[in-house]
Amino acid sequence: MKIAIVLLSLLTIAITPVSASEESKVWEASDAANQFVKDTIVLGMLASPYGTGWTEYEQLHTYFERARENGITGREMTLAAADMSFETLLEQHYHFRAAMAEQPENYLVVNETRDIKAAHAQGKTAVIWNSQTATILNGDLRKMAMLKDLGIKSMILAYNDIFRTGSGQLAAYNGNDIGLTPWGKSVIDEMVRFGILLDLSHTGSRTANDAMAYMESNYPGVPFVYTHSVTSGLYQSEPNATPRGCYRAIPDDEALRAAESGGYVSPTFTEWMMDGVWPEDISPKQAADMIDYYVQLVGIDHVGIATDDMFSTELVVEFATANASMYDDGGYMIDAFNNGATGNGELAKILAAITDDLWARGYSNEDLAKIYVGNKMRVYAQVWEGKPPQQFLLEYPERLRMREEFRELFPTR
Repeated sequence: MKIAIVLLSLLTIAITPVSASEESKVWEASDAANQFVKDTIVLGMLASPYGTGWTEYEQLHTYFERARENGITGREMTLAAADMSFETLLEQHYHFRAAMAEQPENYLVVNETRDIKAAHAQGKTAVIWNSQTATILNGDLRKMAMLKDLGIKSMILAYNDIFRTGSGQLAAYNGNDIGLTPWGKSVIDEMVRFGILLDLSHTGSRTANDAMAYMESNYPGVPFVYTHSVTSGLYQSEPNATPRGCYRAIPDDEALRAAESGGYVSPTFTEWMMDGVWPEDISPKQAADMIDYYVQLVGIDHVGIATDDMFSTELVVEFATANASMYDDGGYMIDAFNNGATGNGELAKILAAITDDLWARGYSNEDLAKIYVGNKMRVYAQVWEGKPPQQFLLEYPERLRMREEFRELFPTR
C-alpha cells in the first residue's frame, strides 16, 4: 500500500550538491581525545546503500581506511531501505561483500558481540548489517530465518511511506499514519523469534507507539531502539525553527519509551535534519548538544551515536528527485540543502573533538565508553544472544579492564 501523493516539482529546483562525508570538515582535537577514541570501541552507522549512497568500491575502502586510522571500530550498515525487495537486498549485499572481498583482511562481518571486540583488537572494520525496511521479506515471513543467517541484525518496519506493516514518518507527517497492522505484528513476532532488533527510526509515531505497545504486552523485557533519530525537543525553540519541524525527528516520549524497554536512542549528525540550525558544517558542540540532550532525557545507559553518513548528497538529491512521493515534505529537505545543510559529522573527522567537548561538560571516560559502544553492546547481547542485561553489566567492567591490559601488552595491536 503506497501513499497517493501529488508529484513534487523537485525536477525544476536548481540544486548544486556538495559532498557530504568525503569532504566534510576535519575538526581539531586534543591528543588525549584522539587517543581515547582509538583505544575505545566505537560503533556508528553508515546509512548508505549501494547505488543511492555509493557507487565505487574504492569509496568504501577510502572511507573505512580513514575510519580505522582514527579509531572507529565499525558501523551498522544499511543493506536495504524504502520499498526494496529481497532481490534488491541480495544485490546490495553482493556489492558490499564484493568490495570487502578486495581487502578481506580489513573487514569482519559481525555474527556475535565478541566479533566487535575482535575487530577492534585486530584493527579491522566491524560490519553490522541493518535493513531499513521489512519489504525485503517479499510478503513471506519465512524469509526472516534466512535474513537471520544472512546476518541482518536490525530492521525497520516502515520507511517514510505507508507499507503493509504500518506508516513511516513522512506519511505520518502528512496525516497518513495507519498504525501497526496485523501483518506488522507478525513481522515483529518473527523478528523477536530470530533475535533481530526492532528499529523504530523512520517510523510514524502512531505506528511506532503501536509497535512499542505490542512489544511491551507480548515481549516484556525485550528492548527496541532508535538507531538514528534526532530529537524534536532540542530544536523546537530555535529562532529559525520551521513551524512543523523536521519530519525525521522523534518526540521525547518515544525516546523515553525506548529507554524504558532497555533500548537506546542514537542521534544522527546529519545537518539537514537539524531544524533551523543548518550550519556550513555541523560542529562538535552541536553534535555534543544532541548527545547531551538525550543523556539528560533518557539517562547515560540508553544513548548511542549514529552519524547516518552518506558519501555525497548528490546521489541523495537524485534519489529524492526520482522518488518524489517518498519525500513529500513541503520542500523541507531541499530547503535545508539550499540553506547549506549538505554535510554530516563523519565520526573519523569529528568524534575526537566531540570527546573534548563532552569531557568539558563533565562526562567521564566510562560515560563515553557507554555512549560510543557499551549501550549498544548490552542490547545486542540481549537480543542477538539472549544474554540478560544484568549479566552483561556485571561482566562489562572486567571486559574493559582486560581490553586495556591487552592494549598495554600489544600497543600496536
